[in-house]
Amino acid sequence: MSTSNYSIMREIKRLRSVRGYGTELISIYVPSGFQISDEVSKLREEHSQSSNIKSKSTRTNVQSAIEKIIQYLRLFKQTPKNGLVVFCGNISDNPSKTDIELFSIEPPTPLNINIYRCDSTFMLEPLEMVLENRETYCMVVMDGREATIGLLKGAHIQVMRRLNSTAHAKVRKGGQSARRYERAIEESIGDYIKRISESINEIFMQNSFKIKGLIVGGPGPAKEGFLKGNTLNYQIKILGTYDTGYTDEYGLHEMVEKAADLLKEEAASKERKIIDRFIRERVRGGLAVYGYENTKKVLENKQAETLIVSDLIELQRVKYRCASEEIEFEKLESNGERQTKHECGGNLTVVSVTDAAEELIDLAENAGIEIAFVSGDSSYGKEFLMGFKGIGAILRYK
Repeated sequence: MSTSNYSIMREIKRLRSVRGYGTELISIYVPSGFQISDEVSKLREEHSQSSNIKSKSTRTNVQSAIEKIIQYLRLFKQTPKNGLVVFCGNISDNPSKTDIELFSIEPPTPLNINIYRCDSTFMLEPLEMVLENRETYCMVVMDGREATIGLLKGAHIQVMRRLNSTAHAKVRKGGQSARRYERAIEESIGDYIKRISESINEIFMQNSFKIKGLIVGGPGPAKEGFLKGNTLNYQIKILGTYDTGYTDEYGLHEMVEKAADLLKEEAASKERKIIDRFIRERVRGGLAVYGYENTKKVLENKQAETLIVSDLIELQRVKYRCASEEIEFEKLESNGERQTKHECGGNLTVVSVTDAAEELIDLAENAGIEIAFVSGDSSYGKEFLMGFKGIGAILRYK
């Protein structure tokens, strides 16, 4: 996860807390390669249809939000490389006041969905999926006649191969014994399965076997027969099999939905391994440190192998000025707390506020150090947040 992903995560947390007084919060997802002019046309249609909203305040807020989005989109000559996500609406917590705000996010991986939704909350799930599924997975959906192989990166599905079986097209029963016909069919099916396996093996090799694993799906028993053939490279881990109604690109999307729990568990498993290793090193006084200052030091010295950050951490470096003695000092603070008094005896003024966690992430990225985000909702994540302040590092050496 990059710094931009961390910023997106923080923005999602803020947007999740926003509630509209009616269905007046707008979420739009513009996929990569989609024409901005087409999206503007769609929004104009929505603006026209919104005139039918009965509540005057909701109607006004919805139309104001749509107009603001249209004006914002006109700033773009074309859609950004990975697409664009825009949230806009009345975020005021006072019913008597209106505050139409717009939030724009460019996702870290290409979007392949086009969504417009108007509701009492912002639609964050597609964006959260991009951040949750950080690994790359290989997928194949197949039956006895065709197969589609793809890669899942975040929320983006990339079709890599399309294969067809020629078993029934090339083999004719006429003039052959029943046994010879069956054998010819079996040989052709075997060739079809072999071509699927070779394609998958090649994709894993091209990615230096850094793909997390393979998910297999399709209608009927062909997928089980494929796995029983044992024709895949021994390094490829089979993560699961699912029944799907299709064997084309739509089938890949269908399988992602069915495998949602598996993908979440895979991410959770990776987190558990990282936290287990971190705690083991801490218990024996080994290769692990925690806390802002200690972690910053090993990042600057390039001793760290992995920076670990809780997704619930709120850590800021605040610079204050003491009015009475005209001195400045810095303090690390969490949860937005602010000091009002200091031993200087005078009132304090906030000079600047810096995201301390993001500073550490920048240090890690610039040094080529791996960054692992852990969920604060899991038992492992809570232990890391409460016991180790939500920031730590596993070291290469002391």
